[in-house]
Amino acid sequence: MDTPKVDDAVIQEVLDIFSKHLEDNSFRKTPERFAILEEIYKRNDHFDAEALYIHMKNQNYRVSRATVYNTLELLVNCDLVKKHQFGKNLAQYEKSYGYKQHDHLICIDCGKVLEFCDPRIQQIKNMMGDILKFKVVDHSLNLYGNCDGACPRTQKKEE
Repeated sequence: MDTPKVDDAVIQEVLDIFSKHLEDNSFRKTPERFAILEEIYKRNDHFDAEALYIHMKNQNYRVSRATVYNTLELLVNCDLVKKHQFGKNLAQYEKSYGYKQHDHLICIDCGKVLEFCDPRIQQIKNMMGDILKFKVVDHSLNLYGNCDGACPRTQKKEE
């Protein structure tokens, strides 16, 4: 995992949004829920719930597996985290507040996820919406392939 520069202002904004969401929906505001949100916004990668749980246990947080899973669903519901299903049974997540739309390249051998952004995709969305009289509000583009020689699983197969 890359160690990104943590933007304290963004973390405070997402904590405030989450706090209001919990309040509006009569959910308890627990320190564990806020700690999970902060850990997610310190990350710079895609992750699964189990990896987040293990990371938090290794950081000596007192969180249960169920709390991590339930909090992730709450964060998805208030648009602070995006949930992806990259062709496997395992859901992966990424922070979403303040991050521009992007698409994904997924290695079918090792599961590595790379992000990319190409303005031509926005142009295609706009053009197809105009042609078909359809208001496109969101999209998801996932391209599947291989890491092109850099994939650890591909290298093992070749040995």
